[in-house]
Amino acid sequence: MAVTIADIQHLRKMTGAGMMDCKNALTEANGDFDKAVEIIRKKGQAVAAKREDRDASEGCVLAKTEGGFAAVVALQCETDFVAKNEDYIALTRQILDAAIKHKPTTREELLAIELPGGTVSELITDKMASTGEKMELGYYEQITAPFVTSYVHMGNKLASIVGFNKVADEQVAKDVAMQVAAMNPIAVTPEGIPADVKEKELNIAREKAREAGRPENLLDRIAEGALQKFYKEYTLLLQEYVKEPKKSIEEFLKEQDKELLVVTFKRVSLSV
Repeated sequence: MAVTIADIQHLRKMTGAGMMDCKNALTEANGDFDKAVEIIRKKGQAVAAKREDRDASEGCVLAKTEGGFAAVVALQCETDFVAKNEDYIALTRQILDAAIKHKPTTREELLAIELPGGTVSELITDKMASTGEKMELGYYEQITAPFVTSYVHMGNKLASIVGFNKVADEQVAKDVAMQVAAMNPIAVTPEGIPADVKEKELNIAREKAREAGRPENLLDRIAEGALQKFYKEYTLLLQEYVKEPKKSIEEFLKEQDKELLVVTFKRVSLSV
């Protein structure tokens, strides 16, 4: 049967595949849309298998909030050219919207969500068929808190989400999310840093002091001082506020609201 432009456009809307790919699939499937979708999907699977060893280091990172829930997703691909394509950004946004609606707790749960045209995983496979590039949902992070905010850096390569213990001024919350994006803390407070990370930093500091010829009986004290410096660099509340370096984030928050606290955050970056 003859394939019409309307049929091609309909299949393209269903799969996101290119016009020629849709025409060829419909022709091969003799106009059967279900078979055409399967043909495109198999092409995507073939691309995935062929390019399995490729590095999908580019991509699009987006974040969003709704109520007390916030999510950030990173859909990764091989080239910046594809990552900046409007259809690719739209697919990333569609995946993010699914996360906001269904609130999955894991990346695997998000990939299994059913959307028009297939699961999230299948839609990514379809996009591989149309671009010929390896793609993967590289990151999915989510938080729940009484008040949440998000920040997406220009270029869609970096995003952060932050949760607070109570409703906060929008600009204050956004400033903290920007701090997380810019300074990459690993915990809200020193108590949140894993014990193995602390021990590693102490060992590094002891070894440096030993190599510098410092007395053995002073190594623990020197290492503890180095750990305190590490806390100021890598725990959010103790970090220097990037907009006003003379104060810490903790001091900045207390100036706004003495009861306001950051309870959690997540950061995703594809930047080098």
